[in-house]
Amino acid sequence: MSGPAVASAPGNGPVGGDVVRERAAPTVLEVLRRLDSGPRGLMEVQAEERLSRFGENILPDRRPGSWLGRFLRSLRDPFTAVLLCLALVSALVASWGTAGVIMVLVVVSCVLRSSGEHRAAGAMTTLRALVATTATVLRRADEDAPSVAREIPVDQLVPGDVIRLGPGDLVPADVRLLRAGGLSLYQAALTGESAPVAKYPVDAPPPVAGGIFEQPQMCFQGSSVAAGSGTAVVVATGARTALADRYEERGHREASAFDRSVHGISWILIRFMLLTPPLVLMANAALFDRGLETLPFAVAVAVGLTPEMLPVIVTTCLARGASLLARSHGVIVKRLPALHDLGAVDVLCLDKTGTLTLDRPVVQRALDAEGKDTSEVLHWASVNAWWTLQLADLPAPDAFDEAILEAADVDAAERYDGTAALPFDSVRRLTTAVVRTPGCLGIHTLVVKGAVESVLERCVLEGRERERLLALAAEQADSGLRVLAVATAERPARTRDYTPADERGLTFRGFVTLRDALVPTAADALKAFADQGVTVKVLTGDHPGTAARACRDLGLAPGDVRTADDIDALTDTELTELARRTTVFARCTPQHKARITTALRAGGHTTGFLGDGINDVPALHAADVGICPRDAADVTRESADVVLADKDLTAIDHAITAGRYSSGNIATYLRTTLSSNLGNVVAMLAAGLLLPFLPMLPAQVLVQNLCFDAAQLAYAYDRPVRNALRRPTVLRPRDFLRFITGFGVLNAVADLATFGALALVLHGSGTGGDEAVFHSGWFTENLLTQALVMLLLRLGRRGAEGRTSGPVGRAAAVLAATGLLLPLSPLAPLLGMAPLPGLYYPLLAAVLALYATALKVVRARYERS
Repeated sequence: MSGPAVASAPGNGPVGGDVVRERAAPTVLEVLRRLDSGPRGLMEVQAEERLSRFGENILPDRRPGSWLGRFLRSLRDPFTAVLLCLALVSALVASWGTAGVIMVLVVVSCVLRSSGEHRAAGAMTTLRALVATTATVLRRADEDAPSVAREIPVDQLVPGDVIRLGPGDLVPADVRLLRAGGLSLYQAALTGESAPVAKYPVDAPPPVAGGIFEQPQMCFQGSSVAAGSGTAVVVATGARTALADRYEERGHREASAFDRSVHGISWILIRFMLLTPPLVLMANAALFDRGLETLPFAVAVAVGLTPEMLPVIVTTCLARGASLLARSHGVIVKRLPALHDLGAVDVLCLDKTGTLTLDRPVVQRALDAEGKDTSEVLHWASVNAWWTLQLADLPAPDAFDEAILEAADVDAAERYDGTAALPFDSVRRLTTAVVRTPGCLGIHTLVVKGAVESVLERCVLEGRERERLLALAAEQADSGLRVLAVATAERPARTRDYTPADERGLTFRGFVTLRDALVPTAADALKAFADQGVTVKVLTGDHPGTAARACRDLGLAPGDVRTADDIDALTDTELTELARRTTVFARCTPQHKARITTALRAGGHTTGFLGDGINDVPALHAADVGICPRDAADVTRESADVVLADKDLTAIDHAITAGRYSSGNIATYLRTTLSSNLGNVVAMLAAGLLLPFLPMLPAQVLVQNLCFDAAQLAYAYDRPVRNALRRPTVLRPRDFLRFITGFGVLNAVADLATFGALALVLHGSGTGGDEAVFHSGWFTENLLTQALVMLLLRLGRRGAEGRTSGPVGRAAAVLAATGLLLPLSPLAPLLGMAPLPGLYYPLLAAVLALYATALKVVRARYERS
């Protein structure tokens, strides 16, 4: 691959990418001279001047686009392209009215879409700034001032800046190392290599034998620090980096589940649209010997199938949902389609520690040698904990000791007089406190606490008794508890130091069992997930018993816990089946987590993954939606699609609900408009074959379509009933086809019944005036049925039938009023319509009543299936 294009420092020739791609790389001193920089970094004036000249350190695809650019891109939308073709066909046959109305539809749709996308992009830029990655840079106020390390947004970096790197940091630009200690990087985003790569400074590198990414002295934007630290000088930023070249080579991010669904639905409709005009033309030519004069009508029928407002509705729904979610719950959606994918999530994978449990233990029970509860064991454990803490000069309190002191009576421990302490070490695996027992002059009591095996081997016990106690401890451990043993021994008082050799001949006192402290909101959140139809999978590196215990305490049935060893023995197909039925995977490495997440997706699940560490990045990439808290490592936060204010499961519950609101409105819009449009088109085709005249003029078809589209913008502001949010919302093309076919046929039946009503009203006339009345009657019925569809198909199962208020209710009312009043208005003659006779209205009311009843019945049957 060719190296990236490069910036140049004033008067010093090209730098940056040339430094990368030269076969014999320059020395560090040569690089610094070309950059007009040094180990102390740039002066603020230099940095500002270079920022204005080279631009922000932003990849090309992340730069905000202009409104005009978005408008022009919206013309490439498949629906818009088909409409433009239909307008051109209409113009070629001199049907200027049809062509004009189609162009109005195109312009209105593109203006609304580009305006909505522009506002959404601005809002997303603001939200992303809240979780923007920063870099530690050395800057100076002037030539003589000392360097000051400070955090700045990565987009403010310029060539010549000196930065510091540490574990978890993203490499913010292409840099040349000046110093490093144990530095290794993940370069998977650039090379696909999952293992960390060692990096170290080389003053005069030899010619590059392999690719540019194999140069040890170079670190590239898009990689992340796995371990170690370093100081480096920036040689290339923004579009001049190697990552920018890789973006050009590999293209943009893979389409999300939402994008793929909308794309599939769109192309199914486009095929229908392209098939419709030839069918209309051939049928009219065969039956009525009407040729090209029916082409405008055929074009209008094809336009009637088009959901022109789909891009507008999608953008508006997702942007509003993301904005409300950020304001109300501090959840930032970095990528708009991820909000829909959140609503479609049916499996959520997460770790145990920090998510279900706090990173600290609490005392569960204190047991004697017989396994019975006793306060005496906890008392001796607290004496050990208190005096170890006071006398051992520990750098930080032990978490187990803190838990014991929190559960015990500390005042009782303080009544002893501590004389010595032997702190914990990894060989002995126990701690000892030596105290003077009140009322026992000349006696010291050794209080020993630690690992069960270590304490028992120092106690005076018979062989069988030791085995019994080990079995009792193992039983507690298998239930997910951590177990500490407590023992004591009395010794004559002395002044010389106590040593580990004194920890012999102990009297066993009992066990203290501890469990992980539960996150207070976790149980409620897990219940909420279950109510929403979201299955939780726990992927943890912890002990199987500990993970299972935490799940049971939170009301989540762990089932058969599987470990990494089980996973390694399975093929991908076998793992997909295992992942489907397993709740807890323990002893997992980062690669295991990613593989399980991939297996769940392969099984047809929409999967979310919550993680906060560097080792969670592979699983975040593998999931449909990657989620992390705001305080996660830089590389983790950059890899995630959704960022939480805190690592709180209730925030994910809110995010899933917001996603279902947005995607539910999108799905309702699609179901409503497509079923109604399909029904109208079927009725138009049938009427075109049955009537000696066109059932509706092209201009009437297009005006009706424009009215319906305008009314459906209300879906972007609707709030679905709670019942509709209990299941994941997934846009599946097959399900939509089944839905729109069923309800489209029902709509067509209503239209045909209207034809019968119009036939009764106009019986025996057959004049041109009767054609205008027929057109008016069907136009009115179409808008009224579409208003009914908007109201009745938007509710969830057993939704409140009287719930007609809100934006959709108001829009449906305006649409119905338009259908009733337009034939009576001064615009009616311009559109070829005439006032309707009074007899038509009661007949129409009867048709609408039967249609509404049928809608409710069919909808109820559909929702039960």
